[in-house]
Amino acid sequence: MEQKIHQGRNVKRFREMLGIKQEALALDLGDDWNQKKISLLEQKEIIEDPLLQKISEVLKIPVEAFQNFDEEQAINIIASNFHDNATGVIVNNYNPIDKIILLHEEKIALYERMLKEKDDMMSRLEEMIKGK
Repeated sequence: MEQKIHQGRNVKRFREMLGIKQEALALDLGDDWNQKKISLLEQKEIIEDPLLQKISEVLKIPVEAFQNFDEEQAINIIASNFHDNATGVIVNNYNPIDKIILLHEEKIALYERMLKEKDDMMSRLEEMIKGK
């Protein structure tokens, strides 16, 4: 059984992934658009090609993404790849506490260098004053 692709739902998915509100999309589409009209558009299974092209330009997403994206199929592909490649799990060894400690040690070293430079400068100034 072939699953139909719901173009309106795909517009909604991509819009939400981009963090764009319905009002903002309506504003970008032109004066005759509003939030309610975008809501109705996102409920349509098929969107007319010229309108889909305009939405594509506004969201900067290829028309084909709206026409061909099937969430169920994508989930199945990801799930099968995950099970096939379960040994390829990435382990994140990044420890933020270690990074904070390293930054703290670097800051202490910098302060110590600055204090040494200040002491050296003070010594030179004292020598200059005594030499006069």
